[in-house]
Amino acid sequence: MEAKVYKNNNSSIREFFCGLRIQSRVIGALILRELHTRYGRENIGYLWIILEPMLFAIGIGILHAGSDSSEFAMTDIKPVPFAIVGYGTFIIFRNIVNRSGGTIEANAPLLYHRMVSLFDMLFARTILEAAGIMCSVFILIFLSYCLGIGGLPVRPLYILLGQLYITWLSFAISAIVCAATYENATIERLIHPMTYFAMPISAIFFMMEWIPNPYRGWLEWVPMAQCIEMVRYGQFDSASGKYFDFSYLSFFCTITTLIGLLALRAIRRHITLN
Repeated sequence: MEAKVYKNNNSSIREFFCGLRIQSRVIGALILRELHTRYGRENIGYLWIILEPMLFAIGIGILHAGSDSSEFAMTDIKPVPFAIVGYGTFIIFRNIVNRSGGTIEANAPLLYHRMVSLFDMLFARTILEAAGIMCSVFILIFLSYCLGIGGLPVRPLYILLGQLYITWLSFAISAIVCAATYENATIERLIHPMTYFAMPISAIFFMMEWIPNPYRGWLEWVPMAQCIEMVRYGQFDSASGKYFDFSYLSFFCTITTLIGLLALRAIRRHITLN
């Protein structure tokens, strides 16, 4: 009996890893398809995935370059890297959520393939967006250091963790948006302005410790603000690590992901392939 149970367990483990390999190949193929569809091979081709967010972050950095605010005085927090890590991290959220609305319409023919799911489509887009933006942020941080207008990260792991958390959050929200906007053009048009309305509460242009209570207490409940605080804690030595909580972020992202996956499962039944 014990040998039979052990054999069944081994078989289940093998099936799991076999399925994981197949799923990884599917997501990899979807990433390559998305790269080719969006950027093609002309001009600089796939490098646009890094250059495009770099241009946005450079623009914000230039706007902050001449800042002489007292918050930046006498500390290692310089305006250009402050803007780069803040806005660069927010772009992850903005791009993933904004581009989730038309996912089903753009990729519906792929659902003819049994191994391709809505989860795979959204996950592939999420990885593509997040990887490109993360690379662009680290490149810009290094360039600001070379130009003498910024420093290297003092806690690089926290920058990576903050960006991974906001990627996780963005994927979960994009699943909800994808389901909600299917055959509903009104909601889809509202997504873009709503992501911009999220900017004031996402701590892009300020640090939590600069905000007086009770407003700071309210902002501590905003997951995006916590993610950006985590990234800034990774970049600057004098930044505070009191305003983000791994447990809260993990719980919030888990619940939001569950809601998103249930929404995708519900909407899948209503998708008709002609």
